[in-house]
Amino acid sequence: MIRSLAFTTQGRLHTRDIEMFLMPTLLSDTNLFLWIDLENPTDEEKKFVLETLFHFHPLSIEDCVRISPSPKVEEFTAKEDEKFAPYLFMVIHAVDYSRKDGVFGTSELNFFLGKNFLVTYHDGPLRSVTQTEERAVNATMHIARAPDRVAHTLLDAIVDNYKPALEELSMEIAELEQQALQSPSKETLNKIIQVKKEVMHLRQIISPQREVLARFARGEFKLIRPHLVPYYRNVYDGLFQISELAQGYTDSLTGILQVYLSMSSNRTGEVVKALTLITILSTPATIVASWYGMNFQKDMHEINWEHGYAFAFGITALTTLVTYWFLKRRNWF
Repeated sequence: MIRSLAFTTQGRLHTRDIEMFLMPTLLSDTNLFLWIDLENPTDEEKKFVLETLFHFHPLSIEDCVRISPSPKVEEFTAKEDEKFAPYLFMVIHAVDYSRKDGVFGTSELNFFLGKNFLVTYHDGPLRSVTQTEERAVNATMHIARAPDRVAHTLLDAIVDNYKPALEELSMEIAELEQQALQSPSKETLNKIIQVKKEVMHLRQIISPQREVLARFARGEFKLIRPHLVPYYRNVYDGLFQISELAQGYTDSLTGILQVYLSMSSNRTGEVVKALTLITILSTPATIVASWYGMNFQKDMHEINWEHGYAFAFGITALTTLVTYWFLKRRNWF
């Protein structure tokens, strides 16, 4: 699916849902800015926009259409035999966290940013793209006056959308801490390990993304106008804070895991202690029963004694009580 919008230099919507044959004409108009969004496009749509209309470099097209494992940004300038205008190619990952599944879902968003155009490419619907499109169409703060402004708004929306995912994750960690303290179980351990794995996944996403945004924050690219660099720096600062939160979550989960192991060890110690006490308390009875349970009568006149059973029971009860009193005095109970 292709969404296409043309804006004036004042940031107002000029044309929407542009026919393909009109796109080259609008692209050549220096008073207009063209934004084309490709959402799960067909092969024909990809070929027309990426190759026929903009003549993007084959390497950036290849990186765009396939899944990229990590964020990146590259600057392309045409050589003598190449037709494309200078542009930035960028890969950014948006995230979402599901408490039901306990996993971070990642969505890739690709940018082709030029002087008077912006092409975005993604496989499925993205909240950040939808929000930015609505703001651009409604002329909110005139964000659509130039492609670098729209690109900043998209990046800012992606970073802002990290926050609900982190809030969900924070609630998950709080519940795990409570479970580890009150009722640690094997399921709790599995959940701790799973959430820790997802936090590590989040950090693996954020770390290279920080490097990408740091290049924008330093003003490395000529296609980003100098007065917009502080805005990109603000997005970088937001992502840096998220990175610090992720590091804090990792430390919290490590602490929760240690608490779980400590609680499990204490529970195991209590079980061993209880079993030991039972063994000690039953030892007098075992000795008496073993002694009087022998299968011979010579020199054991008690066997034929009329009150032998009561005598054996009394000895068993007395020695058990004495053992209990001794253990109680030593504060073993």
